[in-house]
Amino acid sequence: MRSFLIFFTAIVIISCSESNDLRSNQIDKPSHFEFLSTVEFPTELSFCGEKVPLDDPEVRERAEREFYMLLQQPGQIILYLKRSGRFFPIFEKIINENGMPDDLKYLAVAESALYQAKSSVGAIGLWQFMAATAKTMGLQVDDNVDERRHPEKSTRAAMKYLKEGYKSHKSWMLTVAGYNMGHTGVQDNLNFQSTDNYFDLHLNEETSRFIFRIAIIKHFMENSQKYGFNLQKSDLYPPDEYDIVKVDRAIPDLSAWAKSMGYNYKQVKMLNPWILKRSLPNPPKGNVFEVAVPKS
Repeated sequence: MRSFLIFFTAIVIISCSESNDLRSNQIDKPSHFEFLSTVEFPTELSFCGEKVPLDDPEVRERAEREFYMLLQQPGQIILYLKRSGRFFPIFEKIINENGMPDDLKYLAVAESALYQAKSSVGAIGLWQFMAATAKTMGLQVDDNVDERRHPEKSTRAAMKYLKEGYKSHKSWMLTVAGYNMGHTGVQDNLNFQSTDNYFDLHLNEETSRFIFRIAIIKHFMENSQKYGFNLQKSDLYPPDEYDIVKVDRAIPDLSAWAKSMGYNYKQVKMLNPWILKRSLPNPPKGNVFEVAVPKS
């Protein structure tokens, strides 16, 4: 028994010594938190040519909140960058066709993380449209088809909604705030608070953070290598390549239809997230469905 106690005591002493050495080594090495505190906050932030007034201490604090919170999500930033390879070419083309600021593509990143997301309140797609607003913008939304999930059509609808807001607000920051809470809601707050400046408005939590989130996302994506995200063009997800088949009648069995065309059901569903079921009804009168299929 005595020899066992001596052996056990020796093990405890050695273990404590090793534990102390480990803690000492951990203290000597820069921690993740120390690294975060050394990252310099950007001197300028802007969105659609409008600057964030960082010389205002209250505004700067709100911007720093979004900066440091996103800085702690490197995996999310990597996914933003990778998914941008698939969707930014679509956004940039449609934004350019409408003569609107290129920065508007970052709105979709903030809204959906470039993912066909569904929010807790029912907003859907890359541009996070509610059903009623989507229908007002000309998108088909019903039990069979949801064009909020159509990358091109939803982008065109988003630009239409933003263009309508800009006519009233004359500011892209206010317009994008209106995208988040509704243009009428923004205008009501502007009138009540007697201001025409987003940064002077007292808004709900989500909308008060919205412009800051977008500006910070833009900053990280445009300066990704500065923060150690050394992705090459080949690392990005490539745009989908497809042909369009115009369908003027119902498809009762989408799997059989895909097979008859030389494809499989999964390929058709992946390229057409707007098709909700295993079939397609007749298209609206006078129209056709444009179904994407793998490029031949």
